[in-house]
Amino acid sequence: MLSEPESAPPEALTLWPSPEDGGPPAAAGPEPRPPLPRSRRYKEGPSGEQPLLLPACVDDYVAANHPVRAIAAYVEMLDLERLGFRHAGGALTVGQPAYAPGDLLKLYLYGYQERVHSSRRLEAECRRNLEVMWLLNGLRPNYHTIADFRKNNAAALKAANREFVLLCRELGLISGTRVGVDGSFFHGNASAASVKTKKQLEAELAALEQDIDGYLAALERGDADAAAAEATTVSAQQLADLQARAQRRREQLEELARTGETQISRTDPDARRLSKNGQKVTGYNVQSVVDDQHHLILTHEVTNAGNDLGQLVPMAEQARQMLLDGQTTEAAQPLEVLADAGYFTESDIAACASRGIVPYVPVPEKTGAAERAGRLSAREFVYDAEQDRYRCPGGEALHPYGQPDTRNGVNYRRYRSRASVCQSCPLKAQCLPPAGKRREILRSEHAEAVERHRERMAAAPQVMRQRAALCEHPFGTLKRWLGWDHFLVRGFDKVRGEMAMIVHSYNFRRVLSILGVAAFIAYCQARGVARGFLAAWYGLLERLCQPFWGRDDPWPMAGTVSGSHRPRAAPFVPVRFTPAP
Repeated sequence: MLSEPESAPPEALTLWPSPEDGGPPAAAGPEPRPPLPRSRRYKEGPSGEQPLLLPACVDDYVAANHPVRAIAAYVEMLDLERLGFRHAGGALTVGQPAYAPGDLLKLYLYGYQERVHSSRRLEAECRRNLEVMWLLNGLRPNYHTIADFRKNNAAALKAANREFVLLCRELGLISGTRVGVDGSFFHGNASAASVKTKKQLEAELAALEQDIDGYLAALERGDADAAAAEATTVSAQQLADLQARAQRRREQLEELARTGETQISRTDPDARRLSKNGQKVTGYNVQSVVDDQHHLILTHEVTNAGNDLGQLVPMAEQARQMLLDGQTTEAAQPLEVLADAGYFTESDIAACASRGIVPYVPVPEKTGAAERAGRLSAREFVYDAEQDRYRCPGGEALHPYGQPDTRNGVNYRRYRSRASVCQSCPLKAQCLPPAGKRREILRSEHAEAVERHRERMAAAPQVMRQRAALCEHPFGTLKRWLGWDHFLVRGFDKVRGEMAMIVHSYNFRRVLSILGVAAFIAYCQARGVARGFLAAWYGLLERLCQPFWGRDDPWPMAGTVSGSHRPRAAPFVPVRFTPAP
């Protein structure tokens, strides 16, 4: 370490008088050097041109507990041929060999968890991301191959997502007693301008027909007068274009009339303009059912409905079927379903009760005309089930009258009082309008189920406080943490496959957070070994039995483990490779 030399006493260095005392002037010397810095101002790394001795194996760059290892172990465990992935059988074909569907599935699972959804960006990750290089063994599929995998395997992606939910149930991560249902809008691969309503199409068709009539009139004037013909700027091509556009509008209107839809999109045939609580989206309404134990998405559905009415029973039934899939006995406890008031319909509440499903849905308090006018509401009239009549606040009875009315598929029975009694009632001013003679009340055929539902909701106010945290958490994670808010494909089939991949990635991330990477890898390896042993056993049995059956397919019973349904898997072995220079 450098140090300053010790300075000598001033009197030992003085040989001449100082300039102040009349001595000679001091000789000019070099400028004093600044003190050496005690630390660097910035961190410095090696130059990009500096040769380095990097590890010879990409596996050394991937930590032992990195989620990418769990992705590899999980996909290696799956029977992709049984799930329906294309080229999963490994058959030889003409031309270049196909990419293994397992490799592309690994790429998508990794990309969706790392907020990389575009096929072009996934292609770039294959060339610069060491984790992806390790995952794909250095393969570099182009963006077209990556995009085609997502487009052509929509049904298989849905099957893989279902398989993972069953795996979560096998691990004991799903309680199956209480679930939450919620819906959220996702943008589609279409703009708002591409979606037309019936009213817009009719207006555009009328404008086109008016232009066509004007062009035809101009052409007729040109035929009658030479001067008008020179002034006419209408060409036959322009007229043909207008007629073609008008014909397309007529065909679109015919399609709306045939399908009963109210909108049609030129870009995505199934996307719709949706609006709810001030939110306007051109896309889809995604419904999800979330289990309350670990907030795993049990099932989901993609619709283009503008609201959640009518979605309660289908989603609850899908959840129950998922919980009963492969089970030999019914669930010990009924399934409780939590939803917001947007799902409430009397028919859905009654349908849940008939299916053994316990719904918890707030009942919207609708204000009738009488209540808005300050008169007695229908809730203040008490129904007597034994006598099948209503009792008014004044103590008089309202009896059934006439035939039931049907409104929105629900039958309503009419109850009304006697006019002579109402005219002399002291509560007439509070019950009837000035010109009214009697009071009438409509009773739904599902009124009893709704009354029981009201009592259940009043007895468990704490249940609804769990709904928001249970249902809205997954959608918040998908949109904010995973960065997903719009679909990249078009049409119900492809969109549903892409949504299955999104849900698959969300559940996979949740499971790794719950179990840990090492425990999940150990489970996948053990399950893969078991399935590999089972496949070997069935193969041996097939070879032994084929001479006796004398057929190509030794399994007489369809739907067993025959052909593509035979389990086949190999235990996961980490792959180490040296990347090409």
